[in-house]
Amino acid sequence: MNAPRTARDRARAELTRDIKDVARALIERDGAAALSLREVSREMGMGASSLYRYFASRDDLLTALIIDAFDQIGAAAEEADAGARRAGAGYGARWLAAGRAVRGWALAHPHEFALVYGSPVSGYTAPPDTVGPATRITGVLGGILSEAVAAGDLMPPARPLPGPRLVPERILLAYGPPPAPYQDAIERALVLWIALIGTISFELFGHLKDTVTDYAAYFDAAVRIAAECAGLDVPAGPDVPAARPSHPKRGR
Repeated sequence: MNAPRTARDRARAELTRDIKDVARALIERDGAAALSLREVSREMGMGASSLYRYFASRDDLLTALIIDAFDQIGAAAEEADAGARRAGAGYGARWLAAGRAVRGWALAHPHEFALVYGSPVSGYTAPPDTVGPATRITGVLGGILSEAVAAGDLMPPARPLPGPRLVPERILLAYGPPPAPYQDAIERALVLWIALIGTISFELFGHLKDTVTDYAAYFDAAVRIAAECAGLDVPAGPDVPAARPSHPKRGR
């Protein structure tokens, strides 16, 4: 993205960032459903009419926050995968590295993670603008699996899933139909993706409290189990860098 070129552009970009920062703080305090432009303008000490010059509605502001969150999650996964690939990691280790990066981002930004992967905000419908940013992280998974198939390193399923294949056409257009014996690779990848987000959500929102003693180790184990179902071999042990942020308190 090009940097603002004029003083006015820079001032607008800075105020836009300030508005989003205040909105994130309000979401953390009151929840996404309570977000309003009037409350944001009150917190910033500016007139509501001035705020509308930057965001036409609450939904526009929510969309901007959601796009930012998805882009940051996607960037974290992409950077982790690229680093693991440069280090010579295998496909399973690359996915573990990407998953660890997503978990690390989620623990550092729990309310933003909840905004994109938690309960839908009442009355809000995400526009098409959010699709591209939302699929950056799934693009990492799809790319790793596609490369593993092409290299012959994806383990064939012991028991292929029965048809019909309920796969969106756009996914097939992006990656093509998987060759035999990996016809169900996309369905299995979806299971791997759901396991990743689900494991993070259970940890983040307190559902593993008094059940798991080592959250980071359990996360690695959960990723490894799900990866095996998708045909990826994730080696045991800290073979890739792993950030271990402090565990969040229970609740959102």
